[in-house]
Amino acid sequence: MDKTELRKLQAFVRHAFTNDDIRVSLDPKNVEAAAVHLGERKIASIVVDDEDGDRSFSFEMKVPVGREVLQEYLRRLFETDTLKIVARTRKADSVELNNGDEFLGTISADDAKGSSWTLQIAILDFDLEEY
Repeated sequence: MDKTELRKLQAFVRHAFTNDDIRVSLDPKNVEAAAVHLGERKIASIVVDDEDGDRSFSFEMKVPVGREVLQEYLRRLFETDTLKIVARTRKADSVELNNGDEFLGTISADDAKGSSWTLQIAILDFDLEEY
């Protein structure tokens, strides 16, 4: 990842979560990955995916709470009331995350009890064009 991609990814993530305090920086241990910080806390990672000749990025964030408080946890973390959890048809082990009416990604249960979750957002190269 180069500085231009990092800047665009940061703008994209800030827009997605409506929070200008998010920082995206190169992971010093892996040049194909970035760390996502909110304040001093690392909250997620972004990894490059160059499969099939198309450049894309995979945002992944662990969410250490149960389903019943998932939406409230994310709203508090990102300091926005616009994030909402939407049930998926025929899927009990995952939900969608939207910002208003805009789809952001999928949150999947890490265990059968649903006591922790992982948020995944696919960021395609054309998603970054406006940044």
